[in-house]
Amino acid sequence: MEKLLCNGLDTIVSQALNEMKAEQGDDFRLETVNLAELQRRTGISRSKLRRLKKNKFISTEHGHKLKKAKKTILSGYMAELDYLLMHGIKNSSVCMQRLQKSGYAGGLTTIKQYIAQHKALLPAKRQQIASQGNRGRRFVTGPGEVYQMDWGFTDVSTNYSEDLRVACFVMICHHCGQRYIEFFSNAKQENLFIGMIHAFSYMGIPMYILTDNMKSVVIKRDCNGRPIWQKDYEVFMKTIGFQTKLCKPRHPFTKGKVERLVRFVKENFLVSRLFWNVTDLNRYALEWCNEQNAAYHTATDCIPERIHYASCVQNARILQETPSVQFYLCPERRISFDGFVNYENRRFGVPFSYNGTTARVKREDDVLYIYSADLQRLLTTHNVTWSKGDRFCADQYVAVQPEELPTTPIKSKITLISESSPDLSFEKFNFDKEDDDNE
Repeated sequence: MEKLLCNGLDTIVSQALNEMKAEQGDDFRLETVNLAELQRRTGISRSKLRRLKKNKFISTEHGHKLKKAKKTILSGYMAELDYLLMHGIKNSSVCMQRLQKSGYAGGLTTIKQYIAQHKALLPAKRQQIASQGNRGRRFVTGPGEVYQMDWGFTDVSTNYSEDLRVACFVMICHHCGQRYIEFFSNAKQENLFIGMIHAFSYMGIPMYILTDNMKSVVIKRDCNGRPIWQKDYEVFMKTIGFQTKLCKPRHPFTKGKVERLVRFVKENFLVSRLFWNVTDLNRYALEWCNEQNAAYHTATDCIPERIHYASCVQNARILQETPSVQFYLCPERRISFDGFVNYENRRFGVPFSYNGTTARVKREDDVLYIYSADLQRLLTTHNVTWSKGDRFCADQYVAVQPEELPTTPIKSKITLISESSPDLSFEKFNFDKEDDDNE
């Protein structure tokens, strides 16, 4: 009998042939093997077994193996994917989200294979220093007990001569990972208060806030190491009703969750982001927060939104819209001698009739509201743009003058007639008028 040949690709066929040979004995022949029985034993289709039988059951490689198609499902999107790789974006999920917005209909595996084959496009990694070993121990807090907050910064490319820099306020729940981000034109203390109030409205008020030694939070420490709070921040803590814990200086691992969130925002949300103004950017940021909070995260082994509303919100307090909170949402501005207030490095006009020296400003979506100093009267509104030019309000320089009104009933009456047009010296040469008169 002819020796059974198999190159290892169809081991199951070789085993089935050996079993059939043991059962049939000397009557077994490869040329007359029963393909129906072999199909029952191996589960391979009859056409493939017939092809193997012609080759004496030796599997041969496909003729198109290692050949690449000229056009694949990724064709047309390679340039955009190369752009992401050259800017250090190697997260396949982020790349897929960007390509899907351009119309990509393929799967994630195709993108992973492309990234693995084009790692040379990625920028060189920075040199890693030797590990310094374990510096501390991770700590766990209860639901709604501690939030971490921090600032992050990014540059914005514009069509103008110079680029801009915006600040990103980030806050995350230490227990479940619920997150909130918001962008501002700078990282001043008034924007810190606005960001914290918006985050508390979104997540609730915890017992403690964990942060680093910001200038807008703490001035210094006394001889015993206790913090000396910045006076406005201390009043803000008492007004909202929470306490603050400071991290050890030059030790970012203490609040590693928010430090990692800042990095995640830069590597995920800000990648090739296009927007019109800061309001448009914050609208995208809120949508991104809702998506991330509703997704499963391996680090916390949960969906943050579910855990937060099931346990953390039960222990956190709800922010009340009190007048004192509204004062923090509307920072005070001094009115210049020419009737303007400065907000986010832009000047907005105030009506001349307002006789106060200060006003309060609040931005909501694409509208800027200017109130009186006591928030009792809305003075005017402006549309928010990136333009550096001054924005005038209606009747900005029209003064309200005193006017006398009648004290007794009016009995006299006069008549107003329409003014006649004067005759010009050339009117006598108007021949059309003569024809009209003859008729």
